[in-house]
Amino acid sequence: MCGIVGYVGPRPALEVVMQGLRRLEYRGYDSAGVAVITDAGQLRTAKKAGRIDNLDAELDRLADDEATSLTGHTGIGHTRWATHGAPNDVNAHPHVDTGHRIAVVHNGIIENFSELRAGLEAAGVELVSETDTETVAHLVAAELAAGAPDLAEATRRVCCRLQGAFTLVLADREHPETVVGARRNSPLVLGLGEGENFLGSDVAAFISYTKQAVELGQDQLVEISRDGYRILGFDGTPAEGKRFTIDWDLAAAEKGGFEYFMLKEIQEQPTAVADTLRAHYLDGRIALDEQRLDSSVLREIDKVFVVACGTAYHAGLLAKHAIEHWTRIPVEVEMASEFRYRDPVLDQQTLVVAISQSGETADTLEAVRHAKEQRATVLAICNTNGAQIPREADAVLYTHAGPEIGVAATKTFSAQVAAVLIVGLALAQARGTMFGDEVGAVYDSLQAMPDLITETLAVVEPVRVLAREIANSKAVLFLGRHVGYPVALEGALKLKELAYMHAEGFPAGELKHGPIALIEQQLPVVVVMPSPVGRPLLHQKMLSNIAEISARGARTIVIAEQGDAMAAKHAAHLIEVPAAPTLLSPLLTTIPLQVLAAEIALSRGFDIDKPRNLAKSVTVE
Repeated sequence: MCGIVGYVGPRPALEVVMQGLRRLEYRGYDSAGVAVITDAGQLRTAKKAGRIDNLDAELDRLADDEATSLTGHTGIGHTRWATHGAPNDVNAHPHVDTGHRIAVVHNGIIENFSELRAGLEAAGVELVSETDTETVAHLVAAELAAGAPDLAEATRRVCCRLQGAFTLVLADREHPETVVGARRNSPLVLGLGEGENFLGSDVAAFISYTKQAVELGQDQLVEISRDGYRILGFDGTPAEGKRFTIDWDLAAAEKGGFEYFMLKEIQEQPTAVADTLRAHYLDGRIALDEQRLDSSVLREIDKVFVVACGTAYHAGLLAKHAIEHWTRIPVEVEMASEFRYRDPVLDQQTLVVAISQSGETADTLEAVRHAKEQRATVLAICNTNGAQIPREADAVLYTHAGPEIGVAATKTFSAQVAAVLIVGLALAQARGTMFGDEVGAVYDSLQAMPDLITETLAVVEPVRVLAREIANSKAVLFLGRHVGYPVALEGALKLKELAYMHAEGFPAGELKHGPIALIEQQLPVVVVMPSPVGRPLLHQKMLSNIAEISARGARTIVIAEQGDAMAAKHAAHLIEVPAAPTLLSPLLTTIPLQVLAAEIALSRGFDIDKPRNLAKSVTVE
């Protein structure tokens, strides 16, 4: 989850590293720190708990004295989401060895750190932090003292002793022209410049300087210098990374006039959906261009599992509705964190769809590996080129939402919904459960959705007004039926993430089985209405649910299709969205809930881009 930057080149390293950290702060903001090898050959560090602004203030203080300023051309940096040790100055990264020769930053968890720490303490090493990371600095220093020829070899030897998921980036005072990175089950990418090279948790770390990048594989180490790079496996054998060009520019990683990234990313949903759909319907057939699966494989599928976490799980619930409706294949949607522990029944006719924005989500990655061990076919849906999950899957469908900096997912959720609908159509096409013109008609409807999303975004100002009115409520409930239920869950999650309020999503039919006991005077209840045309029976039942909660004093906030006169009659507050086919409607009904959560959080004085205790990518179990 943490953000990592490394740099070697002609530029002031501190400037490059700090800019990278600002772009990566969404990965963790419990503390931040930097290490620079100065032009005088000294290793200097600065680190502070809290936001990067705190580190900026510390660096300003240190810059006033030549003896403490961090002026040099080789540096590393870190923004932290705390795991081992409280988020304070001492536990902030970088960590250094006793001799102040080695500095290391780390993302992940070293599972055998207690054993390693005990060994160091038995050898007389005094550790100053509570972190697992500090052990690496001391171990690498010990390998160098024992005769390792350089930082890369010392790091390689130490990596072979580590258990768990980790990315490490290290600098060595005695080898000031190199930085070394290593990865296992945690992200690290190499950026290629002219006379300079970069390392980052993702490409946002160096997008200001280059669009040329290299994927690093599992259990690989990279050494960068001004002149180039070399990659080794943890076994010492030379390796080759996969080069790629970043397909978005710096503007995509900046706020573009919006006060918060999340507000910008909500507005970018029409483009995210359109870009995800592009080139997936060619010559009258669905084309999964990154799929690498023959249609004969899809034809034999007789069961589908969707595995995901958080918002991606809600996209998976929507996948179940579409795939079962279009293909008649049974679909199970599983929390990735539970999937492998319950021993699911998988075989060669099982398709496992793994959804992860980052492609590095630890629980989802382990679910993919379990599925592969059971010989199931794995299709990844991912927003990050070259990430670990798509690399290990049999096939990948990339969403093209661009970088999402706000921690709470918005445009990536919409892109995931578009992607799972494409998967459903591909399965229906391969199995012959839909005629070609039926597939084409649905795809045409999908292509119309970006314009309808734009229409929805244009009329959400009343949602902001309403949000400010209910911002001091102690709780909000969300109700939905059919595809409205996953939307309700997503609305509740957004409110929990951003406003720290008690929020729950329920299937409306379950209301009388317990949740109705929560209804009290003026409690806001958000209701996601089915279409009166597409789902008339469910629409009628939902009207009954609204009557039940209204009778008990609830303040009903109803999201309904434009022209739904009965919903308007029953709603205390009506939010209208354009009419759309039922299975596609969540692309519209989710948007007011995103706006509602963001505005409530802002009214309560919270930073919606950096909600407390959360990070964008969960790379540890």
